[in-house]
Amino acid sequence: MESVKTTEALGLILCHDMTQIIKDEFKGPRFRKGHVIQKEDIPVLLSMGKEHVYIWKNDPGMVHENAGAEVLYRLCAGAYMSPSEVKEGKIEVIAERDGLLKVDSGRLKALNALGELMIATRHGNFPVKKGDKLAGTRIIPLAIEQDKLDRAVALGGGKPILKLLPFKKKKAAVINTGSELYAGRIKDAFGPVIKDKLDEYGVDVMAQEILPDDEALVSEKISEFIEKGAEIVICTGGMSVDPDDITPSAIQKTGAEIVSYGAPVLPGAMFLLAYQGEIPIMGLPGCVMYAKRTVFDLVLPRILAGEKLVPEDLSSLGEGGLCLNCEVCTYPNCGFGK
Repeated sequence: MESVKTTEALGLILCHDMTQIIKDEFKGPRFRKGHVIQKEDIPVLLSMGKEHVYIWKNDPGMVHENAGAEVLYRLCAGAYMSPSEVKEGKIEVIAERDGLLKVDSGRLKALNALGELMIATRHGNFPVKKGDKLAGTRIIPLAIEQDKLDRAVALGGGKPILKLLPFKKKKAAVINTGSELYAGRIKDAFGPVIKDKLDEYGVDVMAQEILPDDEALVSEKISEFIEKGAEIVICTGGMSVDPDDITPSAIQKTGAEIVSYGAPVLPGAMFLLAYQGEIPIMGLPGCVMYAKRTVFDLVLPRILAGEKLVPEDLSSLGEGGLCLNCEVCTYPNCGFGK
């Protein structure tokens, strides 16, 4: 490419999109890459503050910003993703279905460290909807060295930086524990909250049962629900340290492998996650009933996307694990879980 005075650019070819901004009226490409400059274009370009323009000149070893952005898109996008229109050296990655976004943070950092190119993504391990923007890519200069793009491709390692894991339709069983609840002294307020959260993901609640604080009964019911086809078992109540709080020991008595009893998240520190084979069993503390968002909201999407969580998945929630309990909840557009 070559810079020439705008007043001398008649008949020359623009080598990049030219953005025009008119406050409260318009922002976007006024002239596109490849446009042949006409006489009437010159005063418009001057009004845009363009005393000089870059015109196309074939430079060996250099790649135009739009072609470079297409390379970055291919490094990012996995299955169930599509590109936006390329313009001004930018392409956005769009979700084609609902699911859980996964981001390879290490390779993302390495690519952005190359300079003259950038990839910005949403935070990983969060649910996204069809049509959501997942990432944006851009080449910073008007042209980038082919060698630098080759290094970017090598860092990509032949697999996409982003994954979109579709949510799986699962059958859940819910056990509400509490002798006061079983005796009818209080109304069940936990069950409807759990059902609403599961409904967000299309989960079928195949069964719900209220049981007293009896370790053997709770343990037997968990195993019974799994035998009947439950793919997730959720136990509520009895998760603290009082004598009647028997849910953790009841889950353990089933023979399930305990991943973690406790999570560095507030609200939700007394959360328990276990697996009976591939079946997740969750013990939910009382905060899930009354707090707008808790550890359950961070873990549930990952389980429904088919991930089998390990202790490190929960321990890593500490940074960002403090919910500020805002008067108006904007989750997930906030810092909780990030």
